Amino acid sequence: MARLRKQLPAHQGAGELRFRGFCGPVDYEILGEPSTLRLGPLRLRGSLTATPEVAAEAFHAGEAELKLEDGRAFRITLVGHSTGSQTAYFEMRV
Repeated sequence: MARLRKQLPAHQGAGELRFRGFCGPVDYEILGEPSTLRLGPLRLRGSLTATPEVAAEAFHAGEAELKLEDGRAFRITLVGHSTGSQTAYFEMRV
C-alpha cells in the first residue's frame, strides 16, 4: 500500500529580497506556513521569481534575507537555480 504524504499549503506573495549588493522586489512561494516556523533545525522550502540575472546572483550569493508581504523577515539559503531561469529555490529558517 502506498504511503501518502501530507500536502503542505502554498504561501504566495510579493516580498523583498536582500543579499550582498542587492535589495529589490521578488515574488515567492513557500510550501508550508511561515508563522509555524520555530527556532531550530526545521526548515520550509520555497522558490522565488525575479529576473534571470537576480535569480542567478542570489543563488551565487548563497544566503539572503526574504521579507514577506506581512513584514516578517527570514534568512534563506539558496539551494538551486538553472541557468537562464527566473526561479531560484531556497530553504528558510528562523
